[in-house]
Amino acid sequence: MNQNVKDFVTEKVNELLKAPSCCAEAKEAAQNWLDAVGTEEETEQTKNLIAELEEDIMPVDGLIAFAESDMGAQVFGAETAKNVAAHGRDLKASGAKYCDCAACAACEAILEKKNELL
Repeated sequence: MNQNVKDFVTEKVNELLKAPSCCAEAKEAAQNWLDAVGTEEETEQTKNLIAELEEDIMPVDGLIAFAESDMGAQVFGAETAKNVAAHGRDLKASGAKYCDCAACAACEAILEKKNELL
């Protein structure tokens, strides 16, 4: 992986770590990757990071479905859940594939560099 890619991914991994919507598993994978950069563990942790991000990134249809569910109403609150669902429909209409929260945006940016990372 060239230095420009490593710098870009490092920036996005740090954004992911700061994202309030980032789950614990993604934070752990992100921190493990940062800790492994420049070591013999880097390749393994890169693969682990990619696998975790592919699992965690929220497709826009999943965002809409979750926001419209009873669980979405419990997590977000009824009014916010309606707003999140509407936002998801707007995202989908604009051609977006994924949720645009800070965590998903960082995941998407990192995954776009997947082939350069491996």
